[in-house]
Amino acid sequence: MENKTAEVDHIISWGIIGCGNVTENKSGPAFNKVNDSRLQAVMRRDGDKAADYAKRHGVPFWYSEAEALLNDPSVNAIYIATPPVFHEAYAIAALKKGKYVYVEKPVTTDIAACLRLADAVRQFRGKLTVAHYRRALPMFIQIKNLLAGNLLGKIKAIQLNLFQPHESSMIANTAFNWRVIPEYSGGGLFYDLAPHQLDIIIDLFGAPINIKGLSAHQSSFYPAEDAVSGILSFKNEILFTGNWNFNMPEFLKEDSCRIIGENGYIQFAFFGNEIQLVTDKVKEVFQFQHPQHIQQPMIGKVVNYFLGKEENPCSIEEAFKSLQVMEAFVGGRQEAI
Repeated sequence: MENKTAEVDHIISWGIIGCGNVTENKSGPAFNKVNDSRLQAVMRRDGDKAADYAKRHGVPFWYSEAEALLNDPSVNAIYIATPPVFHEAYAIAALKKGKYVYVEKPVTTDIAACLRLADAVRQFRGKLTVAHYRRALPMFIQIKNLLAGNLLGKIKAIQLNLFQPHESSMIANTAFNWRVIPEYSGGGLFYDLAPHQLDIIIDLFGAPINIKGLSAHQSSFYPAEDAVSGILSFKNEILFTGNWNFNMPEFLKEDSCRIIGENGYIQFAFFGNEIQLVTDKVKEVFQFQHPQHIQQPMIGKVVNYFLGKEENPCSIEEAFKSLQVMEAFVGGRQEAI
C-alpha cells in the first residue's frame, strides 16, 4: 500500500495522540505557527483533559480514543507524544492508515521495537520523523558550522557530563512518573535526556564504531538505573566519554559537553543556551535565545518533508543509532539496522 498523501495535500493537518505536558508549550502550539500546518485534533484517554486542552488551544476536535482520531479524515499527520511504550503500536497504526508520523524520542523503548517500526515504515511506504528537535535549533547548527570550519583542527576527544538530583527540574512534573519505570520509558531519566545529547553527537560525528557502557542503581528512589557511563569511538579515532548521574546533590549539578581538538575546544551545555569557543588564536562566546516553542524549527522541517519539499530531518534509521548506544550503555544488546 503506497502512501499517496503528499501528492494531494497542500497542508499538514495534525492530530496529537497524548496531549500531555510536553505538548503544552514545547510542541503543541507550534503546529499552528509554521507554514502549511494546522493542529486539527487531539486525543487523550481522559476525555475531560482532552476537551480542556482543545478548548484552551483552539483545537477543533478532541477524542478519548486513539482509533477515533486515526479515523478522522481531516487529519493526515499524527504526532505521538505518549510514554515511549506506546510509540510503536500507535505509529504502526497511523502508518497503516496512510498518515504521516512524527514521534517523540526515544522512538521506542528498545531496539527490537525500533527495528519493527522501521520495517513498518518501509512496508507501508510511509513518512516518519523522530522528534530529535535539537538538530534544528540555531545553537546546535552553529556547533556543526564551527566544526565544519576546522577551527579545532583534528578532533581528539568528546567529554560529556550530566549530573542531576533525582527530582531534576529538567524533567516534567507529572502525577505518574513513568519516566523512571523501564516498562514505560525504556529506562530511567537517562532514557529521557540522553537521546537529545547522543543524537547530536552522532549527527556531528557519524555512527560510533565501538560502544561500551555500564549502569548502576545507586539509590532506591525508583526501579530504573540512575547512573550510566559510556565510551564510544568514532571514525578518525575520536573518543567519547559520557557520564550521567541522577542521584547527585543539588550543589554538584552539571550539564557540560566539551569537544576537544588539537587547536582548542568547544564547550556548551546541552540544556543551556551558550557556546564557548577557545582556541590557540581566539576566544569567543555565542549566546542563543531558544524559540518560545522549542520544537517549532523542527516541526517546520517535518512539515516540509511531509509535503515533499525537503529531506527527512531525522529518520528512524538515524534515531536507531542513539537508541542502540543507550541500550548498550545500560547493558543491552547491539544489532545492525
